[in-house]
Amino acid sequence: MAAFVASAGCGRVGNPATAARVSTSRHAAPLAAAAATPRPSVPTMVAPTPTKQEQFVCMDESPMTLTRYFMQAANENLDEEHVVDLQNLMASIQMACKKIASLVSRAGISNLTGYEDSGSINVQGEEQKKLDVLSNDVLKHALKWRGGKLGIIASEEEDEPIMVDELASGNYVAVFDPLDGSSNIDAGIATGTIFGIFAESAGCLASDWEAKINEEELTCLYNVLQPGSNLVASGYCMYSSSCMMVLTTGRGVQGFTLDPQIGEFVLTHPSITIPPRGTIYSVNEANSPAWDPVLLAYIKSLKDGSNASGKPYSSRYIGSMVADVHRTLMYGGLFAYPSDTKNVNGKLRLLYECSPMSFLIEQAGGIATTGKERVLDVIPSSVHQRVPLVLGSPEDVQELLDKYYEADQ
Repeated sequence: MAAFVASAGCGRVGNPATAARVSTSRHAAPLAAAAATPRPSVPTMVAPTPTKQEQFVCMDESPMTLTRYFMQAANENLDEEHVVDLQNLMASIQMACKKIASLVSRAGISNLTGYEDSGSINVQGEEQKKLDVLSNDVLKHALKWRGGKLGIIASEEEDEPIMVDELASGNYVAVFDPLDGSSNIDAGIATGTIFGIFAESAGCLASDWEAKINEEELTCLYNVLQPGSNLVASGYCMYSSSCMMVLTTGRGVQGFTLDPQIGEFVLTHPSITIPPRGTIYSVNEANSPAWDPVLLAYIKSLKDGSNASGKPYSSRYIGSMVADVHRTLMYGGLFAYPSDTKNVNGKLRLLYECSPMSFLIEQAGGIATTGKERVLDVIPSSVHQRVPLVLGSPEDVQELLDKYYEADQ
């Protein structure tokens, strides 16, 4: 796919690629090595200096749209597994995200703010917002009827994975958080959709629930409960001042912005790489009294500048994972929702939040960890399993991992 990334006609290239500095710590080395997934090089784009008018108006008559991106990828990589199939799946996902973006932008004038009138509670025990339910339905219908190769759907808002109708089913599993950050929707704060795509797995993950469910349900769970390292694609769509989709298919990270004039996602951030170190940390410090001593000391070092960079960091926390991770990807630093005494396993869900985001961050050159192991190596034990999460710039996250390693000695 990387061969045609540079054909985008407008937009600014993401952060320049830099080599990640990796600690020699035996505890952390496997995490850093796994994160250093090689990505194909991208030809440098040399554009003429734009006129004053062109600085604000993209003059390219044929932009690299998301649809064109996957069509060209399919044509140039016909011999590679999943590439052609992902074209159909991504067509469904982008259509659903356009619909959700429209719903979010009109929520205040369409009576879509607030909670469901019936007081609906999801499997997490959380009261559902109106847009939680609507966004979930939009994604389910888009993937079920237009996914082509899709066989199973798993969502934060569903109690159990859903098997697609036999007439439309296929060999892929879609996992998603339909509207991350929905608790902020009434305040007009950025929200987003997180998604991941797995290929069906033939492996079996034994557990005590095997004898309690029928064969069809067992097959369904076997195919859903996969480690993030099995993902073939993941990404998020952020609904904010602009609607932006950032995704990976295992060949680096690309960013597309929805152009409302043509109704298409246009490539604006080709080959995004996360800076090796940032100056921002993103974590809910209200929970700091319940943190472990290592994390508490590390965040203190970021505040006062006694960390390895020698500079004090700024705290930025929105409370919508998509928005916080997107800023971390663009500017560097780290995002965390760690374990604490109140939430021993953290609060973020492994299957449709942590794994998709970790896959994307690693593809951008970053590191994603639970604090003890690489997130993508964790095998889910249940659909709604929660895990601690720290992700971001390789040097920032590695510094924390080294401190955990030293504390264990």
